[in-house]
Amino acid sequence: MENQVAVGLDIGTTKIVAMIGRKNEYGKIEVLGTGKAVSMGVHRGVVNNITQTIQSIQQAVEEAENESNIEIKNVVVGIAGQHIRSLHHSDYITRPNAEEVIDDEDIERLKNQVLKLVMLPGEEIIHVLPQDYKVDGQNEVEEPIGMFGGRLEANFHVVVGQVASIRNIGRCIKSSGLGMSNITLEPLASAEAVLSAEEKEAGVAMIDIGGGTTDLAIFKDGIIRHTAVIPFGGNVITEDIKEGCSIIGKQAELLKTKFGSAWPGENKDNEIVSIPGLRGRDPKEITLKNLSKIIHSRAVEIINEVYLEIKNYGHEESKKKLIAGIVLTGGGAQLKHIKQLVEYITGMDTRIGYPNEHLASDSEEQLSSPMYATAVGLLMNGLEQKAKQQQKEQIKEEELIAEQEVEETKEEIEEVEEKEKEIFIETTEKKEKKPSFFEKFIHNLREFLDNAE
Repeated sequence: MENQVAVGLDIGTTKIVAMIGRKNEYGKIEVLGTGKAVSMGVHRGVVNNITQTIQSIQQAVEEAENESNIEIKNVVVGIAGQHIRSLHHSDYITRPNAEEVIDDEDIERLKNQVLKLVMLPGEEIIHVLPQDYKVDGQNEVEEPIGMFGGRLEANFHVVVGQVASIRNIGRCIKSSGLGMSNITLEPLASAEAVLSAEEKEAGVAMIDIGGGTTDLAIFKDGIIRHTAVIPFGGNVITEDIKEGCSIIGKQAELLKTKFGSAWPGENKDNEIVSIPGLRGRDPKEITLKNLSKIIHSRAVEIINEVYLEIKNYGHEESKKKLIAGIVLTGGGAQLKHIKQLVEYITGMDTRIGYPNEHLASDSEEQLSSPMYATAVGLLMNGLEQKAKQQQKEQIKEEELIAEQEVEETKEEIEEVEEKEKEIFIETTEKKEKKPSFFEKFIHNLREFLDNAE
């Protein structure tokens, strides 16, 4: 059971989610347990209070363990935050023998070479993602394994983050009594959960609007082309409501989720919501039109920032056009009319991304909410890793069995050879013991002469 189960841990700015799951016989993900805790020590995707973060992680993990009756040992963790940046890099290796086919080891060697790149002080490489390969000058090779060639080149998408932030996450995991089986970029995990292979092929921008950050991942021709983290999210909208309406954070969050809209035109002037005052003070009356104006102005700012990144990638070039448009996910995607606003600003087709496509049909309804996209993606990543590990172990086992069989065959051959040798020696000795005709004749003659005397 333990081998088939993986755990995704989404350390977000507003919530921490632990999700335990395994694959069922149809290849879909069966969620065995989910734990959710308010994220106390994370600001804009970066841990700024270790103690509080550890408490939140332990709370989420405990809840997931109780629900699933499985003890959590290792987790796949997501990383985001404003310190994340990405760059493009090309590198090559020269193979010692061009007559041998290219295998996994060659690609690993090439990736490891990129990992040795010198980064800015305090930065380290999180992901090295190959985009396309070149074998002996032959361009746009998608899969070089199995080909012959002396020089293997590749273009890479390299994701870089701050060492301190990565270490802090690692420390929180370790102090919570857990092991970290993998660390992956959150937009990549979310994309895994909500995008289809066709969308990735046609060209798509996935926008994950979280509490503290908005993550972007752009795919084209099935390959990751661009990633970015924008340091604004749903919390900034809540802050604006809090300031603009002079209310407390909790009320602002409720207002946003229950009555908020990113499109101010649809609310009438006479629509009013009443908020209870603090400690016996008079209740506050807020017009929904005013509320949606506040939300709208901040939502426009976030979308413009993301659209700028999409333009920087080169979406306006015909070759790089994102035919499948935009997929919105994350908690912020649940904001009313956000889809229409994104379409209006970018002019691109937009849909809301739900992670339910990969989940088993009997999964809880709340798990297919966009806010769980990252957790589902991290869980998928963990299960994929487990499958690869098992495959490697199986291959190793098969190789060991094959080696043992070869050894046994060798021993059998040696035994047969030994027996043949013994038989050969015995027959040779017997032959030697048998006297020849001439020897017999001489012997008989001697006997005859002796008797004659």
